[in-house]
Amino acid sequence: MNPLLSIGIGLLLLGLGVAAGYYLRRYQSEVARRNQQEKAENILKGASEQARLIESQARENAVKIVQAAEAEIKERRIELNKDTERLEKRRTEVESRSERLEQREQNINKRQSQVDRRHNEMEKIYEEQMKKLEFIAGMTQDDARKDLFAAVEKEARGDMARIIRQIEAEAREQGEKRARKLIADAIQRVASEHVAEVTRAVVTLPNEEMKGRIVGRNGRNIKAFEQAAGVDVIVDDTPDSVTVSCFDSVRREIGRRALAKLILDGRIHPAHIEKIVEDETRAVEKIINEAGEQAAYEASITGLHPEVLRMMGRLKFRTSYGQNQLAHAVEVSKLAGILAAEIGANVEIAKQGGFLHDIGKAMDHNQEGTHAKLGAEYCRRYGVNPTVVNAIESHHHEVDQLTVEAVIAEAADAISGARPGARREDLEAYIKRIRTLEEMSMSFEGVQQAFAIQAGREVRIIVKPDAIDDLASARLARDVAKKIEETMQYPGQIRVTVIRETRSTEIAK
Repeated sequence: MNPLLSIGIGLLLLGLGVAAGYYLRRYQSEVARRNQQEKAENILKGASEQARLIESQARENAVKIVQAAEAEIKERRIELNKDTERLEKRRTEVESRSERLEQREQNINKRQSQVDRRHNEMEKIYEEQMKKLEFIAGMTQDDARKDLFAAVEKEARGDMARIIRQIEAEAREQGEKRARKLIADAIQRVASEHVAEVTRAVVTLPNEEMKGRIVGRNGRNIKAFEQAAGVDVIVDDTPDSVTVSCFDSVRREIGRRALAKLILDGRIHPAHIEKIVEDETRAVEKIINEAGEQAAYEASITGLHPEVLRMMGRLKFRTSYGQNQLAHAVEVSKLAGILAAEIGANVEIAKQGGFLHDIGKAMDHNQEGTHAKLGAEYCRRYGVNPTVVNAIESHHHEVDQLTVEAVIAEAADAISGARPGARREDLEAYIKRIRTLEEMSMSFEGVQQAFAIQAGREVRIIVKPDAIDDLASARLARDVAKKIEETMQYPGQIRVTVIRETRSTEIAK
């Protein structure tokens, strides 16, 4: 076959195919367009029908709303008419009541005028009668009132004194029935907190030359000693002695022992001083530990933390009114145990409270606060029984006493301190306390003389018999005792005795 013919036939067939594809695609597009047009017409038709339906429903709803609103307006109008009727009726009633009140006010005014007139007449009659009564009685109204008040006051004071005596008598009669409470209330009042510290220790010297060796060249020895021991060394004109002074009783004891050992050894220089002070510090610490353990053993107390026992051992070097505080603690513990056993309280708690009540005195020079609070906080930190902690904290009434064991610990403390010979005080403090007692007693009205006797343990008050009667004497004794309790600090207790005496003397000739 001719190649050109073949190519021409191919091109013809290709053109026919292209023409057929074009017309086929056009036909399909036309069919799709007609389908979309039909769909659009159907959608428009449905939307029109739906719009007509919604419009029909809206008109129906609008008609219903208008009808409901008209019905509600009608009901409101009916209620408004009823309210108007009620208000009109109420207004009528108020006007009627107002007229009645006005009428009543007029009647009251008329009666008030009559009452005022009667009152004025009664005042005149009362004044006339009082003048007649004053003329008959021979005294004015004020004088009569004063006499009446004086008589009533005297009678009331007498009744009060008799009631006080009666109450005291009844308390004594019922003592056995109320033993526990009576013991607790009666003994706890004698507690006190007067502490006199011994702050110096005297070291004896073999000769006067030793003072120079203690001071050293340019004072280097004494400065090194004071710095190492933490005390003050006083070298004065006192023959053959020097004074070691410090508020800390433990440091004072270490300084005393170290200085005595240095004097005995004879080698006094800064290096040797430091060594001796260290040795004596360890020795005193050992003494403190042993003293605490021995005291607990003597008091029959077990289970205390070693640090608590160590702190108790520091009281070996602490005194109050000349009374050793560690021995005092043991004594208080034993007394508390006896009291607790007698009244049926917890013996172990009472003994521990008595033993530890003054533990704060071993640390109160280093920390702020009272020894009761410091001791309670220290024992609380080392797991001591809370009941015992309360006994420690409350033995000077800084907090409330929660148990009878706390009261017993306080009572045992007071008994130990008040024992004759247990404590002492210096002459100046003693004289001041005696004078204060006498001046305080003389400050009361009707007191003629006051004497402090029995080393300040008793005050005898002599009163004017014409100014104070027998009943008032009892009240005066109580008032003086109360003022002493509130204003003074003293060991033990003070007895107040009021003496009233009337003497009549005639001479037969």
